[in-house]
Amino acid sequence: MSYTTHADLGGQPGFGPVTPEPEGELFHGAWEPRALALTLAMGATGSWNIDTSRAARETLPDYRDLSYYQIWLGALEQLMLQRGQVFADEIASGQMQHPAAPVARVLQAGNVPAMLAKGSGTERPASAPARFALGQAVRMHLGRVDHHTRLPGYVQGKRGTIEHIHGAHVFADANAQGLGEQPQWLYTVVFDEAELWGDDAPRQNLAVSVDAWESYLEPAA
Repeated sequence: MSYTTHADLGGQPGFGPVTPEPEGELFHGAWEPRALALTLAMGATGSWNIDTSRAARETLPDYRDLSYYQIWLGALEQLMLQRGQVFADEIASGQMQHPAAPVARVLQAGNVPAMLAKGSGTERPASAPARFALGQAVRMHLGRVDHHTRLPGYVQGKRGTIEHIHGAHVFADANAQGLGEQPQWLYTVVFDEAELWGDDAPRQNLAVSVDAWESYLEPAA
């Protein structure tokens, strides 16, 4: 089955302007903090990784009709259904109907602040020297991929410049597919607005930066 992401909206027309929300306004309903708590608790069990969860979110068929935490909750249901951690009758009734599935770890409430403060690092030892250097011109991969990727569609095939080298990090594309971390060098690539949107687009004197793994890049001609 072909992989379809509904989340790669950057540069696509027809969605209207971005409307900023007030700083610090985290939730819009009393249920949303509970959805966040459920997602954090289940993520901490080690049943899947963050990239697997992102793939589950972006492939929800009704993604574009859902709010932010509705997407989180919908993906959580799918991940748990796939692993026998919840069943359709339990989701329909809102009640536990089956014995709890065993999990590798349990996040205790008292450990949440420390866990959130620590985060989950993705930097790993590099197995080879970086292929690209600061200031080097590169061109982004062009073409469809049938899996989760962090390469935005609007930069595919575009020419940019290496602005920063971040070291080797867990490769999200592989990690999302359960293929292991496969660390790669990670770069910040900067694009001129005319390169992305064309010379006829209104000029805003902007540059766009994208963090990109090494396999996304090739030397620019």
